[in-house]
Amino acid sequence: MPAAPRARPTDLFTPDEWAPFQTRRAWAGPLLILHCWGVILLTAAAGVVWPILIPLCVAVIGTRQLGLAILMHEAAHGGLSPNARLNDFLGHWLCAVPVGASLVLYRPYHLSHHKYAQQAEDPDLVLSAPFPVTRASLRRKIIRDLTGQTFFKQRVLFAFKAFSSQRDEDMAEGAVVTGRSVAPFLFVNAGLLLAAVLAGVWWAYFALWLLPLATWFPMVTRLRNIAEHACVEGSADDAFRAARTTRAAWWERVFIAPYWVNFHAEHHLFMHVPCWKLPALHRAVHGKPQAERMEVAGGYLQVLKSASGAG
Repeated sequence: MPAAPRARPTDLFTPDEWAPFQTRRAWAGPLLILHCWGVILLTAAAGVVWPILIPLCVAVIGTRQLGLAILMHEAAHGGLSPNARLNDFLGHWLCAVPVGASLVLYRPYHLSHHKYAQQAEDPDLVLSAPFPVTRASLRRKIIRDLTGQTFFKQRVLFAFKAFSSQRDEDMAEGAVVTGRSVAPFLFVNAGLLLAAVLAGVWWAYFALWLLPLATWFPMVTRLRNIAEHACVEGSADDAFRAARTTRAAWWERVFIAPYWVNFHAEHHLFMHVPCWKLPALHRAVHGKPQAERMEVAGGYLQVLKSASGAG
């Protein structure tokens, strides 16, 4: 099958209008990584000092773990640094490995997703194709995530080749890529555990890093996947409908969608625009008539209602 339809900047913008989206800042990517780890460490410290806050901390840290995965995704597009070697080092060791992924394995898989978005060859198609589902089905998926079943399936069962011959939405290609990155993940996590032990709070590694990684992180990853591509009619035929953008309130950015990941339609239109420029790109695109064809949701609750509207 031919590659998915694509849009060109000249389809929408003059050279002067497009110029701001072509520039990159060497400091922006490292600053985002520093912000992500800063939020994680400060939130973990709050959980240590005030254990009553641990449930809230799990949600915040789990979302920032997704943030690390999003910044790995940015590195896959070369967006963390103009220096390719630094971009890959930051994206792999500071973003991918701590949450069990590999930039080297993720990049070709993800670029294939862009090339064949919502076509039969799209490795992520299994994530969106089943929708809409019933509300009971969606509820079961979220329960699997929040109880650690999805994490166990992806990180433990896959390691023992239990899913070597089958795929489902929990074991999509992205999860398989993650499942192949065991040794660096264990090495870095051993370092995190050692740091907690040396700080005299060994339990914080389990309650404030591993628990979010096994529960909230899979859940918000699922919500991200649903919001990006599920139930978008015409997505295989029109570049302006390849994905959905979801308008995220402040609390959704804190607990579901960090680092502008909600602007996914714009990202699919022009995948090399850095993530921190996506809000401006959204405004610029929506000043053009082509934007009327794009799928924009009013929030994640609206997306979930649409995705769970089957019989």
